[in-house]
Amino acid sequence: MGRAKKAAAAPAAPSADDDALLSLLAAGLRLQASDGLWRVSGNTLPHRTVLRDAGGTWNRLDQCWEFAGEDPTAKLAAAIEATPAAAGHNSGAPAAAVPHYHGHRGRLRERVLKAGIESLPDYELLELLLFYAIERIDTKPLAKRLLERFGTLGDIFAAEPAQLREFEIDQRTLVLFRAVRESGRRLAERKVKDMPVLTNWQQLIDYCHAALAHEKTEQFRILFLDRKNVLIADEVQQRGTIDHTPVYPREVIKRALELGAAALILVHNHPTMHPWITLDHASTH
Repeated sequence: MGRAKKAAAAPAAPSADDDALLSLLAAGLRLQASDGLWRVSGNTLPHRTVLRDAGGTWNRLDQCWEFAGEDPTAKLAAAIEATPAAAGHNSGAPAAAVPHYHGHRGRLRERVLKAGIESLPDYELLELLLFYAIERIDTKPLAKRLLERFGTLGDIFAAEPAQLREFEIDQRTLVLFRAVRESGRRLAERKVKDMPVLTNWQQLIDYCHAALAHEKTEQFRILFLDRKNVLIADEVQQRGTIDHTPVYPREVIKRALELGAAALILVHNHPTMHPWITLDHASTH
């Protein structure tokens, strides 16, 4: 009886599954089961080929490898043991020196996810955007230089290619800047679209500033309104120089008639008096 009690109290020997799990942990990997999926996260970069060959799918949003079906622990542990990580990745070999900004992108993204983006200063917000256009370099110095040169985020996004050339900005980054600027304009437009614009003059002014305040040349823009002063369309009628833009009344009236507009708001900017914008309201009757 005493022997039976002693045998029952003795700890169970570790199973093969436990050994496999410990092997994954030693490689810097964490395994979790969720919604019928097995998710592997942690130090996955040096093992990405093994994880892919084992049937894993990369989840970009959650930054983990996903496996469907049976528990992949034993299979992954055996594959990783057969394919050791390169030097510097838990291999025991001395790791090469890494740049001071190593891991900074991940830390900044994690800050945004946990604490929100509102608290980021302009240079960090710009740095974060540059992550998605420029790979494998520290973008903080570039973000600070751009702000020092242009002053504001809006002026950076509206800068001409020739102005950005001194910063070695490539086409990918230039397209990103254009997309961010247009996104801001469209967000502002939502506040004045499908509503009587004259009931909230400040929102209209804010929208015009978003559309024109950072332009380097004069634009003549027309907001076409219906009988209830609801915005039908916003169009750039003419583009000019830094201090002049031509206006052709015949073209303005022609376009108003095509759209069936009952009233117009004529908008143009003054780059030499930045950020001055002029608005005039007129009826088509």
